[in-house]
Amino acid sequence: MSEIWTVFAIVGGIIVLFIWDRLPVIAVCIAAALALWATGILTLQQSLSGFGDPAVIFIASLFVVSAGLEVSGVTAWAGQILIKQAGESRTRLIVLMMAFVGVLAALISVNGAVAALLPVVVVMAIRLGRAPSQLLMPLVFGAHCGSQLMLTGSPVNVLVVEASENGGGGGFGYFEFALVGIPLVLGCIAIVVLFGEKLLPNRTSETLPPDLSRHAMTLVEQYRLSSDVHQLRVRAGSPLIGTPREELGKVATGGLSFVTLKDHEGRPIRSDSVAENDILVLKGPADAAAELAVEQGLAFREDVPAGGVTDQLFNRDSGLAEVLVPPRSPLIGKRFFPGMVTESGDLIVLAIQRQGADLQPGEALAAGDTLLLQGTWSALDKRLHPAEVLVVNSPDLVRRQAVPMGPGAQTVLIALAIMVILLATGLVPPAVAGLLAAGIILLTGVLTVDGVYRAINWTTVILVGALTPLSTAMDQTGAARMLADGLVSFVGDHGPYALLAGLFLFSAILGQVISNTATSLIVIPIAVVAAKQMGISIQPVLMSVSVACAAALLTPVATPTNLMVMEPGAYKFGDYWKLGLPMMIWYFILSVFYVPLIWPFY
Repeated sequence: MSEIWTVFAIVGGIIVLFIWDRLPVIAVCIAAALALWATGILTLQQSLSGFGDPAVIFIASLFVVSAGLEVSGVTAWAGQILIKQAGESRTRLIVLMMAFVGVLAALISVNGAVAALLPVVVVMAIRLGRAPSQLLMPLVFGAHCGSQLMLTGSPVNVLVVEASENGGGGGFGYFEFALVGIPLVLGCIAIVVLFGEKLLPNRTSETLPPDLSRHAMTLVEQYRLSSDVHQLRVRAGSPLIGTPREELGKVATGGLSFVTLKDHEGRPIRSDSVAENDILVLKGPADAAAELAVEQGLAFREDVPAGGVTDQLFNRDSGLAEVLVPPRSPLIGKRFFPGMVTESGDLIVLAIQRQGADLQPGEALAAGDTLLLQGTWSALDKRLHPAEVLVVNSPDLVRRQAVPMGPGAQTVLIALAIMVILLATGLVPPAVAGLLAAGIILLTGVLTVDGVYRAINWTTVILVGALTPLSTAMDQTGAARMLADGLVSFVGDHGPYALLAGLFLFSAILGQVISNTATSLIVIPIAVVAAKQMGISIQPVLMSVSVACAAALLTPVATPTNLMVMEPGAYKFGDYWKLGLPMMIWYFILSVFYVPLIWPFY
């Protein structure tokens, strides 16, 4: 078997295994890279060179930036603005949602944008009395077309730029993709506005993502901290000065219960005893609080923040967590009381309940008891061990949805701005710009090292790294030239427009069953050789391929984001093509007829 047919066999095997979907994607990709070495087509260094490719490094860094935006609450903040601006008009809602997710996808990738906005859109649908199925597919398809607005929108864009530079085309600028991306987004929005209501099902899933946007208020009301809560400042000479924290529950009599202790600025503190100017937070009758103030030398706090107790306990710096004591927990039998500090020293117990009723201070814990804990977001993430308690709602998930513009938001926005400016001006290579932004996010503590590891979609990184040498093999063996000869011969005298049509159909069809990134790695070398054989510029051909690879719209398995909304949107397999087909026709028109107007053939 010649080297060309060996390459074809490897490509065919990759496609079949991807469609079969029984083996991990990364296993198939690594096997393909090793097969190129084992058959002698590439050296070992060549077959593994993709993992050191700058494009792979850049793609990995984009995942870190995306996670930074989500963790810091920037996407939650943007989502809340979207809810406020959308109103009740369906047209206004569709236009704002698709335009917003398109821009967000262009900045942080399709996967990151959809994952960040999915719960926001579900909540928005429920609040407006609309079926989530009417909004979630437009959300995903808006992200797909928005990926063509900027270089950072998709790994395919990065690969297209690299191929253009290597092929002598000069590459594409950071915002140059918007020349085709803007009409693509506008056309897709128009299709959804005009035909979406008829083409999309009207269903509501039984399993929807939780709405955690009002999580703090829900907890405060559940544990009865929303009313009859009093803040008393410890005055000089008060007999409570020096009182151990655990004794404060005994001081609160007459129906009062101790909640927590704060410093003079109203921030929760973890000191073991009371000091002058500390603030006691109590709940109970107002007359009992007034009587206690007279007896113990206390004064009602006058500078209570406007947000009330909810904003004081739940904000950018600290949050709340509801935990359940499971059977066989080591905490069973231990005595807790409101206001106490846990053994770790960084969490405060605000309330304890048993079957919905407040537990008496000092009573032994039993399985099934619930505790309301308050602490920094970092402490809530680290200290809630599964062996001791079960967390009802993950603090990390709560923070991402409910705390807009949280800690590190400004840092992440600065890092993003630096990356965009460097990419737009071309002062440094894309990989360097991405690494600088990711490095800022890591070094400033927005993400930990483990957080960076978790943020990166390793399947995508390994797929690109392992299959990049496949492009080298297709070019080196002549396989790409052979396919290009066949394609050029097939289109015959119909010219370059027929070439773009053929490449679009091949890319779009293959992209419905395997990853669009994998599709681009197979199609790009063929496209470059075909363009050179026809004597036309590679720029319109590569941009056309980029648009075609984004048209993964006909099946739920085409992209992870298509699958991501299938369950919350209650979609069936056949629902996707109904809206996806008219959108794909628009992609085809732009890819074949509009792109050459911006990037001429000659």
